[in-house]
Amino acid sequence: MKLIWNGHSCFTLETAEGSVVFDPYQEGSVPGLSRLHLTADSVLCSHEHRDHGARELVTLTGHAPAFSVETISTFHDPEGGALRGPDTIHILSAEGMRLAHLGDLGCELAPEQLDRLRGLDVLLIPVGGYYTIDAKQAQALAEELKPRIVVPMHYRSDTFGYEVISGVEDFLSLRSDVVRYPGNTMEIVPGTPAQTAVLTYLP
Repeated sequence: MKLIWNGHSCFTLETAEGSVVFDPYQEGSVPGLSRLHLTADSVLCSHEHRDHGARELVTLTGHAPAFSVETISTFHDPEGGALRGPDTIHILSAEGMRLAHLGDLGCELAPEQLDRLRGLDVLLIPVGGYYTIDAKQAQALAEELKPRIVVPMHYRSDTFGYEVISGVEDFLSLRSDVVRYPGNTMEIVPGTPAQTAVLTYLP
């Protein structure tokens, strides 16, 4: 499978069973990010905020994907959604591998939810804090789940992102297996080594 980071929490996943875009953002909703022009078989959004729910910016192919998707209902904040509403985790199974996109997870997960997230090949996890879990919380969750590949998202850099959230380095300083990619794409197969993969945003 091929994972492409489109910036913020938006990824395109291309698999033998079909393609999907996770959490496309509206133009202008995330400072510094370019307008999206994406095509896929399907779109999955963790919630309906402007920086995650812009389904209309993804051109659908009309093909029905053959991969399977599970969902886990969570919250965008630690107060049961009172501050920012619900959040949905998507778990996708394709090519014999499992990938989870946590959306804007902002709360702790219940034991039964953690159990459903064990055995992941890829975990797409927010790390910037303020609106989501922060670097230390993301590290604790990654240590609990032990996915083979961890991909941080929803953080700020010098050129993009919300000023109130942290950069990715806070999270990376807690990881010992960081691999930095010069581009925004990585190929993932069952034999891909365990790592924390940092993809580079390409406008």
